[in-house]
Amino acid sequence: MASRNPYCVRRVPEEWSEWVEFLTPVLDSRTRWRFPIVLVGILLARGRRTVTTWLRAQGVLHDFDDYYYFLASVGRKIEPLATRIFQLVLRHVPTGTRIVLAIDDTPTQRYGPKVEGAGLHHNPTSGPDDHKFVYGHVGVTAALAVRHRLWHTIALPLRALMYVKAKDIPKLEGRCDWTFRTKLELAAELVEWAKNIVDASGKPLWVVADGAYAYRSLLRKILPLGVTFVSRLRRDAGLRSLPPPRRAGQRGAPRKYGQQKISLAKRAAHPKGWRTIDAVLYGGRRVTKTYKTFLATWPVGGGVIRVVIVRESDRWESFFSTDPDASVESILECFADRSSIEQVFHDIKEVWGAGKQQVRNVFTNVACFNLNLWMHTLVEVWAWNQSAKQLCDRSLSPWDAVPRRPSHADRHNALRRQCFENEFSAVEQQHPIPPRIRKLLKTCLAHAA
Repeated sequence: MASRNPYCVRRVPEEWSEWVEFLTPVLDSRTRWRFPIVLVGILLARGRRTVTTWLRAQGVLHDFDDYYYFLASVGRKIEPLATRIFQLVLRHVPTGTRIVLAIDDTPTQRYGPKVEGAGLHHNPTSGPDDHKFVYGHVGVTAALAVRHRLWHTIALPLRALMYVKAKDIPKLEGRCDWTFRTKLELAAELVEWAKNIVDASGKPLWVVADGAYAYRSLLRKILPLGVTFVSRLRRDAGLRSLPPPRRAGQRGAPRKYGQQKISLAKRAAHPKGWRTIDAVLYGGRRVTKTYKTFLATWPVGGGVIRVVIVRESDRWESFFSTDPDASVESILECFADRSSIEQVFHDIKEVWGAGKQQVRNVFTNVACFNLNLWMHTLVEVWAWNQSAKQLCDRSLSPWDAVPRRPSHADRHNALRRQCFENEFSAVEQQHPIPPRIRKLLKTCLAHAA
């Protein structure tokens, strides 16, 4: 087979080969050898990131159609592969005293009526052209939000489930067994899946999401699992006071909710009761926040919740935690870490080209989106313990001397350089290269990576 590329193992760092070897056993033994070739092809591809570009980067020329069938089989093995990715991350990345799982969804634009699972969805990032809707796929994504000792919070995406609208389900009938599930149901499945893996570590699981996921249909499924849910609280949330204590000899079940209504707007407008706290929020900077906090009961949250109102210079915002014993600092920091998943969505589209793979089969689309997520995670894990000097090569732009943390594109390029340098060293050991040719090759390497 011409596609059994001998360079797919030799180019990558040794730890990368070990990680891929850990992931492949869940795939079919007859085709799993293609998995490392695809991953390195995604890493080395340039230009528009179609599947063809992936394969061309690895020299796959004759049996490229077999790789498309292979990607469809990967799409049916997303859960066991994501489980291994999660286990690998927990093994190599320090997560602290608790594990924070961020949940959100993002659309990827597609074209063509025969792209399975695609539909018209709300565009959360409509620009000046005011395109309020986008045709394509939506992936409900779970990412591990971890605080780096140098570069603050980094999200490591683990798994995504494709959301298909109910009106688009009939288009899939006869092609695959696909049932309609809401975004909240998909999010609940991701939390249940993550909880089973996190239990082995013995650490508590906190789930953070935007207010669009703070609904009863999600919370009533995940709260019995023992997770803590943190999110934004609606200003018109139907909060109530705590239930009164039971009187001696009182019959019947104890009250779950209080009788008095609580208005967040009135609490925020009252001048008394404000306090200050220092917390490390966005960008790793310690800032001082003015807040109020109290306990309340909320039918959506299933009982007692911790409410935090934060006063800004021009507005106020409210957050909640289903754990009434959670501290204000941990709630604010946890919700601030949620923004890291938004950065992931930007990176997988701009750096990895998610949504540009030009495939039609629904399971192939699922595989391509998750492969982009996993490449993001594997690159971040590889670069976790490396310094900024090792990751950022600005030798070709000496005017760019502004100190800042390495971007994901910097980490991606650093791994590409490492692969090319490994290949260059392997060739040089077998065939001595004259100094002038060596200098020329290193110049070409700097431009290529």
